[in-house]
Amino acid sequence: MIGIIDYGAGNIRSVGNALDRLGVEYFISSAISELERAEKLILPGVGEARSAMESLDRSGLIAWLKTVQVPFLGICIGMQILFEHSSERDTKCLGVVPGSIRRFSASQTKVPHMGWNQVTLANESNLFQGIRSDEFFYFVHSYFAPVTEHTIGVTAYGGSFSAAVQKGNYYGVQFHAEKSGNAGLQLLKNFIQRC
Repeated sequence: MIGIIDYGAGNIRSVGNALDRLGVEYFISSAISELERAEKLILPGVGEARSAMESLDRSGLIAWLKTVQVPFLGICIGMQILFEHSSERDTKCLGVVPGSIRRFSASQTKVPHMGWNQVTLANESNLFQGIRSDEFFYFVHSYFAPVTEHTIGVTAYGGSFSAAVQKGNYYGVQFHAEKSGNAGLQLLKNFIQRC
């Protein structure tokens, strides 16, 4: 059973619809007592870092999320808050993945980065099994994660940034897998079956 973490700002309906298409059972909750029974966790993302962290804090989820042992997938803002810090409203994040989230430079490129872009695979991961390098995924974001040793997918937009990361049981994707057609569904299926 997949637990979708409800923090009041996530793209929960779209993620749920994608899981429905895959025939996967899931539940939505912000309660640790319920989320603890999930075999895997998904933190969907729409919104901004400070609001997301404040919502997680109100639900008492911050300390718990840093210690979960089951596979965890953060999508969009759900990936960004895995990092230590975001320059979006100077926000302290979960600190699972080292590094800081920064805003794209409007003088170098159009902000937000919106639409389909390619993800070049950087390191081997079960998350991308059966997905070719340079496949297209759908992005909508104004802030980006740096390329680090935990990067498993890279996208070019005003420079290179982490489109996907993995550290232990924590996975994150900057793009919206649930809105990325067959490739996105394959990635979600991989997370459910292979990670």
